[in-house]
Amino acid sequence: MMYSLSEPLCYKQNITLHINFKSTSRIKLYYIILIKSLINRVKSSSGTNWIRPVSKMLLIPLPLPFFLFLFSSFLSLSSSNSLYSPDLLRHAKDDKEWLVSLRRTLHEYPELRFQEHKTSAFIRSQLDMLNISYSFPYGGTGVVADIGSGQPPFVALRADMDALPLQELVEWEHKSKVDGVMHACGHDVHVTMLLGAAKLLNQRKHQLKGTARLLFQPAEEGGAGASYMIKDGALENVEAIFAMHIDYTEPTGTVMPMPGPTQAAVNFFEARIEGKGGDASAPHLSIDPIIAASSAILSLQQIVSREIDPLYSQVLSTTFVKGGASNDVSPQFVEFGGTLRSLTTDGLERLQRRVTEVIQGQAAIHRCNATVNMNNDGFPMYPAVINDVKLHHHVEKIVKSLLGPDKLAKGKKIMAGEDFAFYQQLVPGIMFGIGIRNEEVGSVHPVHSSYFFVDEDVLPIGAALHTAIAESYLVERGNVSNSS
Repeated sequence: MMYSLSEPLCYKQNITLHINFKSTSRIKLYYIILIKSLINRVKSSSGTNWIRPVSKMLLIPLPLPFFLFLFSSFLSLSSSNSLYSPDLLRHAKDDKEWLVSLRRTLHEYPELRFQEHKTSAFIRSQLDMLNISYSFPYGGTGVVADIGSGQPPFVALRADMDALPLQELVEWEHKSKVDGVMHACGHDVHVTMLLGAAKLLNQRKHQLKGTARLLFQPAEEGGAGASYMIKDGALENVEAIFAMHIDYTEPTGTVMPMPGPTQAAVNFFEARIEGKGGDASAPHLSIDPIIAASSAILSLQQIVSREIDPLYSQVLSTTFVKGGASNDVSPQFVEFGGTLRSLTTDGLERLQRRVTEVIQGQAAIHRCNATVNMNNDGFPMYPAVINDVKLHHHVEKIVKSLLGPDKLAKGKKIMAGEDFAFYQQLVPGIMFGIGIRNEEVGSVHPVHSSYFFVDEDVLPIGAALHTAIAESYLVERGNVSNSS
């Protein structure tokens, strides 16, 4: 039997395939040869006019079901290839002026965690202008927008939107207009890139094989805003989540994914040691909490150095001590605290137990009482960020195709915390860096610095990357479902 598939069934591409089903003995060999041929044709192509006429008849001993699957895979390859063409990045760069204006508006009016009311309203106004539907509020000020079919699969892209309590010291036209508050961690950039992706995805929504969900999240800076987004249902039906964070150490546009643990589980602790105050000239009549606190602080330093495997990354730092105000009177109590960090959540939980035991033990030795607070309401514990391996490979593939292999660099492990980890406790996720370093424009300072400055050339790159990652994920997810 001879089957001929031509232009109408190939979405108006100039293809003619002739299939002769006479034998199945060499099915695997022909299948592999044809698939490799199609993949090589896709890889060697540019733009959208990559399919050339098939001038010679192909005699392939392939049963009809196998042929239909092969043909479906072929069409998927051709459609997904548009993600990697220069067109997507060019369209994003065409929007650069708009993206820059968005980012500068956000930068001028920063807001602290859970106070992002104007920021949220601004995001919603932009979504309204783009005719993108959204839901509000999530986590108090958060916004969630869905683009695509409205049906599974759902893939999420996340941007945080809160600022820091810092005074901006960069003198430029769009310096923060809010005294003592600054976008010093690039969250204004993150929001802008995701709004840019919203526009691109909306323009391509009819070819999305599912739904892209955009999360504009409050309170990343210590407020665990991600956990509140989750409680309000932001992850409902989502099966994977992606996020990027600007990085001043790499050139603008360089992308740095890394699988496995990349950012620390973080906890802040506070301790209070109670003694008995008294005249310093009669120390035997008082119970000195300063001695007890000093012994506890020194003993804490032995936990990491003597109890933890040197190959495991953990940090225990005491960062403040408060007690007494007189030269000749022993205080009633001493307070101190600091931070605990580990590249595994289990490691952090062990640190918490040992810190409590050591402080209470040292207090008892010196006849004092101690209380230790590991659940500071203002700064809840963050789990470790552990990037999914499959999503890591997905990001690598998209970066190479969209930006080029030279724009891919190896990510780094850091002991900073990130509440993106809350999402990863429920669904596979990956957070990766995107470079903004540019000496010519002064984008050389670290985050959380009053001199932090951004190379705005990153904005369209991030928008295009968000778009390609989400769209291609949905295409590939659909291919897996169809093949199964």
